[in-house]
Amino acid sequence: MPIQFRPIEAKDNQPLANLIRQVFREFKIDRPGTVYTDPTTDNLYGLFQIQASAYLVAEEDGLIMGGCGVYPTDGLPEGYAELVKFYLAADARGKGIGYQLLLKSIGLAQEFGYTHLYLESFPELAKAVSMYEKAGFKPVQHALGNSGHFACNIWMVKEL
Repeated sequence: MPIQFRPIEAKDNQPLANLIRQVFREFKIDRPGTVYTDPTTDNLYGLFQIQASAYLVAEEDGLIMGGCGVYPTDGLPEGYAELVKFYLAADARGKGIGYQLLLKSIGLAQEFGYTHLYLESFPELAKAVSMYEKAGFKPVQHALGNSGHFACNIWMVKEL
């Protein structure tokens, strides 16, 4: 069965939190000031119940392969949303699943009427960063908004 992309459901909370933390351990970025210690990671379904936000899950044969969200993070400039909690299981990488998730998330941000999409990342996630560049994200020199993820040191913006 092909990859299914669908909105997050409450039953996805634990599998997604496990997947996200596994990715952080894999890349040795499991430290404070990241999604790894962010309490919202354990209730993504609840987090994405606010207006003009969405979280997509990539699923194959009932198994969650990854997910990505669009969220109006506090403190962002007018018209901006943040691309958040974008992670893929190791065996899902290199197959175009992440790029499809990214494009679908950009589409959602446009549907919500956002003018820009912002993200935060790490040098350790170089393959993801190059994918963001391919999709038109450009580096910015400092963090935007109040994500609380003070350990991130790559910040990028895409005009929609």
